[in-house]
Amino acid sequence: MAASPPARSIDLHLARYADQYGGAHGRRIHGIAGFAILWSLVALLWCIPVPGTLARTGIWAALAMFFAWSYCYRLSRPLGLGMLAVFFVFGCLCRLLEMRLGLTTLLWTAMAVWVAGSIALFAGFRIEGRRPGWLTAPPGLLVGPLWVLASLYRRMGWSY
Repeated sequence: MAASPPARSIDLHLARYADQYGGAHGRRIHGIAGFAILWSLVALLWCIPVPGTLARTGIWAALAMFFAWSYCYRLSRPLGLGMLAVFFVFGCLCRLLEMRLGLTTLLWTAMAVWVAGSIALFAGFRIEGRRPGWLTAPPGLLVGPLWVLASLYRRMGWSY
């Protein structure tokens, strides 16, 4: 009897995430709040002051996005490319808000989005009677958006 091929790491992460957040309400809430929280983290890192004059604001966010993207890309190239687009949009949004509204307003906006997204996630957990897994496993903050991208890819007929 032939042995089945071992499951890919991305498939294990997505299956675990789907088991934990698989209800209809959870999918909707995580589809919005997960990306909102991820953006708010990028924006908060964007606001960290940069010493010296060699780098501009946003360098810490750019470094964090690079390392997060490389993690996603290692799990799945197609999903990693999707996250590259997401991080590009996040960076552009942070830069635009910084230029138009200022760094202080970006900081307060990021904190407000973080709080609103967290409240939405905890409300979703409460509705579904589940415990948030990303409190114990920070990569869950990345797996959530990957899970949303994976379902989008499936609907479009793309493999990942």
